[in-house]
Amino acid sequence: MSDLNPAFAALVARSNRLGADPRNTNYAGGNTSAKGSETDPVTGEDVELLWVKGSGGDLGTLEPGGLAVLRLDRMRALVDVYPGVEREDEMVAAFDYCLHGKGGAAPSIDTAMHGLVDAAHVDHLHPDSGIAIATAADGEQLTKEIYGEQVVWVPWRRPGFQLGLDIAAIKEANPQAVGCILGGHGITAWGRTSEECEKNSRWIIRTAETYIRKHAKKAPFGARVKKWEPLAPAKRRARAAELAPLLRGVASKDALSDGGRGMVGHFTDDKVVLDFLASRNHPRLAELGTSCPDHFLRTKVKPMVLDLPADAPLEKVRARVAELHEAYRADYAAYYERNAKAFGGEWPAMRGADPLVILVPGVGMFSYGKDKQTARVAGEFYVNAINVMRGAEGLSTYAPIDESEKFRIEYWALEEAKLQRMPKPRPLATRIALVTGAASGIGKAIATRLAAEGACVVIADLSIERAQEAAAEIGGADVAVGVQVDVSDEAAVQRAVDAAVLAFGGLDLVVNNAGLSLSKSLLDTTVADWDLQHDVMARGSFLVSRAAARVMIDQGIGGDIVYISSKNSVFAGPNNIAYSATKADQAHQVRLLAAELGEHGIKVNGVNPDGVVRGSGIFAGGWGAKRAAVYGVEEEKLGEFYAQRTLLKREVLPEHCANAVFALVGPEMTHTTGLHVPVDAGVAAAFLR
Repeated sequence: MSDLNPAFAALVARSNRLGADPRNTNYAGGNTSAKGSETDPVTGEDVELLWVKGSGGDLGTLEPGGLAVLRLDRMRALVDVYPGVEREDEMVAAFDYCLHGKGGAAPSIDTAMHGLVDAAHVDHLHPDSGIAIATAADGEQLTKEIYGEQVVWVPWRRPGFQLGLDIAAIKEANPQAVGCILGGHGITAWGRTSEECEKNSRWIIRTAETYIRKHAKKAPFGARVKKWEPLAPAKRRARAAELAPLLRGVASKDALSDGGRGMVGHFTDDKVVLDFLASRNHPRLAELGTSCPDHFLRTKVKPMVLDLPADAPLEKVRARVAELHEAYRADYAAYYERNAKAFGGEWPAMRGADPLVILVPGVGMFSYGKDKQTARVAGEFYVNAINVMRGAEGLSTYAPIDESEKFRIEYWALEEAKLQRMPKPRPLATRIALVTGAASGIGKAIATRLAAEGACVVIADLSIERAQEAAAEIGGADVAVGVQVDVSDEAAVQRAVDAAVLAFGGLDLVVNNAGLSLSKSLLDTTVADWDLQHDVMARGSFLVSRAAARVMIDQGIGGDIVYISSKNSVFAGPNNIAYSATKADQAHQVRLLAAELGEHGIKVNGVNPDGVVRGSGIFAGGWGAKRAAVYGVEEEKLGEFYAQRTLLKREVLPEHCANAVFALVGPEMTHTTGLHVPVDAGVAAAFLR
């Protein structure tokens, strides 16, 4: 019945409006609530309820199922049994005993703030402008100067039941107030109606924005430094692609040591980032770290910053990155040990000492996570942090919460429990794949399967339109992107690999699938026919594998290269000289590269399909008609003809090739390289010897 309640419906609509504007709150940040009454289906009497955004989720996309529904009388009765701040965590479990009905989201730590404040509607948000006031050294004075008596300052307190009690008491003591600034954290606003609450939230945010704009000093980050000025756009992107594999290896050390795989990356050279990094004060501010819990839970307490000019020689950058990484890891370990010892008791094990955000002056920001969305959001949160620092430094001095408070939140038992509830990752999670010729046929089937198994996929094809269409079908930009490539063109191949690296942070898996065929006899095959097929498949596979191997070696994570060769690489058939010869070339590239790249943990394997008629771009482009003529069958029956000549009497489809690729690159064949897997339903003449 809740979804028919006017207060409930107004809450969802208000949440979506507020969350749709990044000036109001960051992704998945903040929560909103409403109070109202419904008939209890058991007693038939009215009962007062609290609807509040549950744990996780995002205001901008919040749906009814993302709200927790609690009995207000039972929730407020918890005040009488609250054991104090030293046992805060117990209160979240107690919220479960206040739930009303079935379904709905799990209550979050902020539930008390919404339930205890005496207002029908409450918003808790994380706007950059509000956090700028909240993290200014003189934030309390600024709050009074900006808002008078209408907004009240609340000193920093870790989110929880006591913070709810604090805000409830402040509202009661300040009946004229419409909200408060939470030190080091964000804002909370309230209202008698949903409209009034939303109006108050927006007023607090816009007032802060206006005040900062009018009163902030012109260069809040200090003067610009010439050696940190941004490179020209083209050079900047090229440098980013050059650095990305190296930096992904840095961010992935702990993940790999635990038996996992590398992190997925995100790159941005947004003006906000470049301006911050060009400033004199960015080293000091970066070292202070972020403040809002939503920020540092996704970015770690501080980033790693490269302190070299953007155009420094690559070997010098490699050496310096190694030094900075070692120092960062030591510093983070010391932070963990220092605070774990200071607080005593048992804490979750240190989760990893690698940075999640790496800043490169003149180039941009690299951020990392368990998938593309997490990596992208980490970057977005650091942009939020830059905006916060700009506002705080513009008015005062940026003063984030103490590191001890950051530690208590980062290693909070509730955060650890949330991590433990995360679903088990899919087999190819965090892996980044580039598939050539992937807009149709075998390539598209492979790309689709890899994405379904958790990989990020780059669809590379001669047609950018078809590549982008295929990527859109497979998933959004956090799953798949389309790029244009002519695999016979060395520069085009490098551009495609660079695009893959910039899209997802690196490269783990390459499938050389691009191909074409001209069915002609020896005497009818021209030099142009020969060159075309060898350029696309033999030369193209070589170029793609070489560019990909450079990335994989720089990452130090290992990887997979798979060739879609053909049973024709070992089977001699008529009128097929150029195609079969180039497939034999590809087949031997597999063996050669397996022998060469094994020391880097890179596996190289091949798949040898029989003719794949249905769904094949090659067969649809005239190859099918020519092969049908060779065998004296109707073109529409070619697949059936191929099936009947196999031992299993089965037609080979694109999906069967995709299955073989997954088997080779998945978790079960970690010790296999140099292998060719036949996917031909059994062609005795093509048996490998």
